[in-house]
Amino acid sequence: MADDAYPLPAFHFRVAFQGGGPDTAFQEVDGMAVKREVETVVEGGENRFAHRLPKIAEAPNLILKRAITDRNSPLVSWCREVLEGDLAQPIRPQSLDVHLLDAAGEPLCTWSIVNAFPVQWVVESFGALKNEVAIERIELAYAYVNRVK
Repeated sequence: MADDAYPLPAFHFRVAFQGGGPDTAFQEVDGMAVKREVETVVEGGENRFAHRLPKIAEAPNLILKRAITDRNSPLVSWCREVLEGDLAQPIRPQSLDVHLLDAAGEPLCTWSIVNAFPVQWVVESFGALKNEVAIERIELAYAYVNRVK
């Protein structure tokens, strides 16, 4: 990555599900983060401080936004299978990569989202006075995120 590429633009990115699929054009990606909670433990007789112990790291849900697509898209089919299913069939998590791209469309940075599965699918509100594209929001739970490149 060349030094002249900084600061990196946040508007040129690509989402790629590792299982493939052509309908991965999104206008927004949010939720690539990790947070480690801490537990405060007070020690009897020690009044200067409390011990702060690390707990397990957690990730928020990944939110993908895009224009509403065909009902038969592979991503929508996967979401419907998971969200509308009765859990008789096991949920098949998928991993995906989010690539931040340079002007030539080559990845500058890549984040790998591991073992994601849909937990919410929302069609955002319609309004007669709006001049906007109809948007769907897909929310995915995931195990963890790795910055790969």
